[in-house]
Amino acid sequence: MGILKKLTTGILAALLAVSTFSGCSGGGEISSGAAAKDFPVTVENVTLKSEPEGVAVFSPNLADVILAMGYEVSLKAKSADCDQSDLSVLPNVTASDAQAVRKTGATLALFEKDPGEDTRSALSKEGISSIVIAPAVSREDLERLYEEAGAALKGGSTGYKKGQKTAQDIFMTLDDVTRVVPQSSSPVTVCYLYDAKGAAATGDMLAGKLIECAGLVNGVASSTNGKADAQTLKIANPQYIFCPTGVKKELEESADYKNLTAVQKGKVYEMDPSYMARQGRGMIQAVSFMAGTVYPELLQGSSSESGGESSASSGGTSVPTGQTLKSGDKGDAVKALQARLDELGYMFVPVSGEYTAATVQAVKDFQYLNGMTVTGIADSETQQKLNSSDAKKREN
Repeated sequence: MGILKKLTTGILAALLAVSTFSGCSGGGEISSGAAAKDFPVTVENVTLKSEPEGVAVFSPNLADVILAMGYEVSLKAKSADCDQSDLSVLPNVTASDAQAVRKTGATLALFEKDPGEDTRSALSKEGISSIVIAPAVSREDLERLYEEAGAALKGGSTGYKKGQKTAQDIFMTLDDVTRVVPQSSSPVTVCYLYDAKGAAATGDMLAGKLIECAGLVNGVASSTNGKADAQTLKIANPQYIFCPTGVKKELEESADYKNLTAVQKGKVYEMDPSYMARQGRGMIQAVSFMAGTVYPELLQGSSSESGGESSASSGGTSVPTGQTLKSGDKGDAVKALQARLDELGYMFVPVSGEYTAATVQAVKDFQYLNGMTVTGIADSETQQKLNSSDAKKREN
């Protein structure tokens, strides 16, 4: 996908393979760093004596975080609003029905907002601990979010470190996107509007910071609490507006928005609402989408967007078969695998020849969208599918 996906440093690949963590704290307390051992662990004043037998998640955002860490195997149930396709096999339950939650095998319930004393008490009577993990509000706070979620699932050492590393990986990738965005003496002002009623990605929100990661100026950076009034938007007069799918028409018809430069010039672009509403790997998609929309030259040079056949037999990269490739592998075969994934729109880091965590995620995404068992391992079946004429592209 051109420069945007062929980020020009190998540093990310090296950092994805090597963990850099703070020192350990003792006694299962993670407030000052990773614990010396996994359990018992205390997260948000709740102490877990052992690894949960299963987890029920009642937050789409936390579900995204768990998926980003690769800990979805721990999940036994979810709330109906956790609509991630990867979790479609899980039963939907309501937190207020503690017995139904327990029947799924869950011993831990995760929330992003306090469900209330009655719900927590009912769950507790069924042997289910409740932990509230709030969404992140900043880059630094994203690490806290992932560390707490990881520790709750897999312990104060293993899970904490996995969460920390996953958050760092996401932002290292975002930093590389920022670095390749063209420098301009005339900064481009944009806004992300959730609706036509004043809801916006303001400067005190992590979503607002993603606009800056795309090398753009957030027109409502000075606003707070996710609200930007019509006068603020009139003054900012953004050159581009991004919004969730289905909101564009509302903006074009609204008296408060229809005279903005972006609306007048047809520079309103819809995107998957989960990218800005949730704090998983979709954040990378959000930044890539915004940067690529404003600077289309970043998307040039990708065979996956050239309009031709995507199959390896039609001139794309052919992945060598016969050798299973997995995390930690290196060499030309891995490089060919990454190149093919890049052609199909799955890679968001440089082709390096090293099977890093980013490559694992790209393979997982490919396997999922092509109806295969999701493992992150490029086995013979995956390799053959990559080389086939019906290998599905990832549409961003």
